[in-house]
Amino acid sequence: MEKNNIVLIGMPTSGKSTVGVLIAKILGMDFLDTDIVIQQRENAKLNEIIAEHGIDEFIKKEEQAILSVSVSNAVIATGGSAVYSDVAMKYLAEKSTIIYLNVKLEDLNKRLKNIKERGVVLRPGESIEDMYEHRKKLYEKYADITVEETGASIEDTVLLVMNSLKNSFGER
Repeated sequence: MEKNNIVLIGMPTSGKSTVGVLIAKILGMDFLDTDIVIQQRENAKLNEIIAEHGIDEFIKKEEQAILSVSVSNAVIATGGSAVYSDVAMKYLAEKSTIIYLNVKLEDLNKRLKNIKERGVVLRPGESIEDMYEHRKKLYEKYADITVEETGASIEDTVLLVMNSLKNSFGER
């Protein structure tokens, strides 16, 4: 089966949505943000869904939203917590090359300002460091390609992703 989608995974603030839009423009592909799919399905912002339903229910809603996505020739930006669902990640992997945008913990701490407003899945008592260590293992597990973002601007990250795709698959 041809993998004609590109899925971006990574920590909150790693640039999945911003980088994804730019890559889609460069490659002439569609763009989809699964966080927006969740918000449209639930008619609420991510932080409101988490506050009202709790983290476990949010993760189920995120999985359902991802499983509802049926696209071809698209760049898909996932929420940072998408990797908590093995079912969702396997579904995405069937038709997609999965790229992990790896941001270092110190960069994450600098970038992440209002964690509650962003709708970041952080369990009670879980620190950003705990979340980072847990998710990092999952991102590495599901990634076909890892792009190291240390010291990279958005434009640098786009170039890194494009070069990684070219090196892995040749010209698209």
